[in-house]
Amino acid sequence: MSPFPLVSRLALLALFFLASPRTGLPAGEPSPSSAAYMQRLIGQYEADHSSVTSAFGLPASAESLDRLDGLLSAWRAKLRGLDFAKLDPAGKLDYVLLANELDRSLTHTSRDRRRLAKMEPLLAFRQTILTLESARRQGGPLDLRDAATKIEQLGREVKQLREQVEKAHKDGHDTKQIWWDKFADKGLGPPVAPPASGTAAVTAASSDAAAGLALRTARTVERLSRTLKDWFAFYDGYRPEFAWWMRKPYDEAQKELEAYAKLLREEIAGQKGREDDPLVGEPLGAAPLAEEIRFQWLPYTAEELIAIAERELAWCEEQMKVNSRAMGLGDDWKAALARVKSDYAPPGQQDELIARIAREATDFVVRRKLVEVPPLCQESWRLAMISPGGLKTVPYAAYGGQEMMVAYANAELNQEEKLMVMRGNNRHFMRLVTPHELIPGHHLQGYFAQRYNSYRQLFGTPFYIEGWALYWELRLYDLGWAQTPEDRIGMIFWRMHRAARILVTLRYQLGKMTPAETVDFLVQRVGHERMGATGEVRRFLTAGPLYQAGYLLGGLQLYSLRNELVGGGKMSESDFHAAVLRENAMPIELLRASLLALPLSPESKPAWKFQDEAMIKR
Repeated sequence: MSPFPLVSRLALLALFFLASPRTGLPAGEPSPSSAAYMQRLIGQYEADHSSVTSAFGLPASAESLDRLDGLLSAWRAKLRGLDFAKLDPAGKLDYVLLANELDRSLTHTSRDRRRLAKMEPLLAFRQTILTLESARRQGGPLDLRDAATKIEQLGREVKQLREQVEKAHKDGHDTKQIWWDKFADKGLGPPVAPPASGTAAVTAASSDAAAGLALRTARTVERLSRTLKDWFAFYDGYRPEFAWWMRKPYDEAQKELEAYAKLLREEIAGQKGREDDPLVGEPLGAAPLAEEIRFQWLPYTAEELIAIAERELAWCEEQMKVNSRAMGLGDDWKAALARVKSDYAPPGQQDELIARIAREATDFVVRRKLVEVPPLCQESWRLAMISPGGLKTVPYAAYGGQEMMVAYANAELNQEEKLMVMRGNNRHFMRLVTPHELIPGHHLQGYFAQRYNSYRQLFGTPFYIEGWALYWELRLYDLGWAQTPEDRIGMIFWRMHRAARILVTLRYQLGKMTPAETVDFLVQRVGHERMGATGEVRRFLTAGPLYQAGYLLGGLQLYSLRNELVGGGKMSESDFHAAVLRENAMPIELLRASLLALPLSPESKPAWKFQDEAMIKR
């Protein structure tokens, strides 16, 4: 019972919902002219998005995509209904950021729908699982006999489809044709019904498109299997007679799902967990790639970004020769790089090397008053070793959860693998990798991201996140962080690597370079160890299409912005770094608009060409 009388409670409710005469908003609602207005809207959007994806998100479900589409469209309409002119400058920036995020997400759901259409002939059984799970989530009635019949039929359908795929794979293994190839490139609408004959239903292939589609389908089958497992576990042991009806059909269905996923993954896509597994992915194509570039607020074509990468590669090769000559090896920079790579820490000493470099890098930027490094930030990082299995996709250091993950040879690796990992993580490479991951790189960035405008992490982009760490690689090179020609070659190697990443990932997404060709390019043009190059390519095949390109391109954007603001006398260097960290994640052109107080509108489009200044003022 409430301690307040009824009349008092009604009065309190009236006061709570009373609109402010000045703003027309409920009491306590921030004014559009306040910085908190858009922050609150963004928080509400994130909560709505989380609710929809948590409650209604199911694998390979057109209904789930419809529900998400509806939410995104409603929020876009709500945003367009705001009076943009009444927003304060920070609110206008957040408006543009949220509008970009909504447009990007709507584009991705449309793309997911097309991908689902391509998988449709291989997932025709899925609706049984989705219908049962949807009913369970909504607390609907369960007819045990009917459900058992459906699951038994599900097992038979999966088995039949698996046998068709398996036979077609054996019959047509050398034909390099596949029945669902038509969907890999053209399947934008409802799929064509398969031929009546089981042997003609699917023809196997070794093409990259077929392997990519098979791998994506295998992952989807595994997600559907987990969904069915969750459905079963919800009732098992709690509902009388459930196991009596369900155990045998459920076990058979799961057995068939597991076998089907294994066939797609191992036999069609060739992914058997071995070192020599083929590299498999699915290029976006020119039009979707152009969309992704636009969502990152880059007013460039893919070809123009590749041209930037080629110029950077040429510059790096010239600097490699300069430092190779300083080492007494003439223009043979690959010989100089080989010497640098041979200088690695002995087994058991890599963590000590990194800790020493980390403290030196922190002291370097603090003594020069380049950027604020709070004491707690200096004290709160730690090291962890990457497992032998992890080295397949993370052959170099990485950062996450306040940890720098250290790459070094493990006793489980064979002799050749040990030497490749040690060469790829030598002393001179680590002199740059360590500050990239810790201070002034990702660890410092993450410290500020949790404390300033943290709601903007929704708008995270590799051009800001990885660009910040790359920007510091460029600045540290300018400031003499490299102490010897060997150190400079180590630093230039990484810059060359980032430039090559732009080139190979964009050409791959355009369908102009195969995964195997990207590995060869990294080995032959940049000087990677093959194990490291293969790990890099495996990682970018599963990352976002522009993630790897975002490192150097984002770094060059920040470098150019620093030249404009610090070089132009508008800010001190420490103030510039503080502003970049406190604004938090967003496309760099919008960060520039904020720092320069440039006008924004709901129709604002990418327009900032950064590369000329960045190329001239290194």
